[in-house]
Amino acid sequence: MTLRLGVLISGRGSNLQALIDACEAPDYPASIALVVSNRSDAAGLDRAEQAGLKTTVVDHRDFGDAQAFAREIDTRLREANVQLVCLAGFMRIIANEFVDAWADRLINIHPSLLPAFPGLKVHERALAAGVRISGCTVHFVRPEVDSGPIILQSAVPVLPKDTPDTLAARILTKEHQCYPNAVRLIAEGRVKIDGDRTVIDDEKGYLTAADCP
Repeated sequence: MTLRLGVLISGRGSNLQALIDACEAPDYPASIALVVSNRSDAAGLDRAEQAGLKTTVVDHRDFGDAQAFAREIDTRLREANVQLVCLAGFMRIIANEFVDAWADRLINIHPSLLPAFPGLKVHERALAAGVRISGCTVHFVRPEVDSGPIILQSAVPVLPKDTPDTLAARILTKEHQCYPNAVRLIAEGRVKIDGDRTVIDDEKGYLTAADCP
């Protein structure tokens, strides 16, 4: 039986596409049960529909507060029998009530090597700080923004002539590798949470440079 994913998006859905592509492999241990967007014009919805996936829109502007918005998303995920929620460019802060309800079944990908540069304008801040290495992080979600036990990270060099856009593009390539690999690790039962960190059984080598450099 494959792990049923719910993917939350707000925009173009490139990490959603990486998950769609991964799920097409016959040996991939997860499938996408539902794609949820808070924007009806999100390009990622077109990607999902072209792949034949079930989609739904929960517009945050239709709700009086973040809790009501989160409860509606929760309802739709549970109706689809989702087992793991994947945030993939979902540009809304989720109410703590939702985070608690999906504890250890809610993951996110962030375009920095957390705990460095949580939040927004990540690449601008990385360049301003003069870091030599940046990257992406897949992590379990906790109430604090961009926090939680780290599952996978992938690093890229920061080049002397980088702009926020060129750095973002280089990191995005790594995101598309790391997110499907992190989901695979979870689906195969090889990720255990120990306090604020994870312990991963990597006997198949998903943490090697060949898979998530």
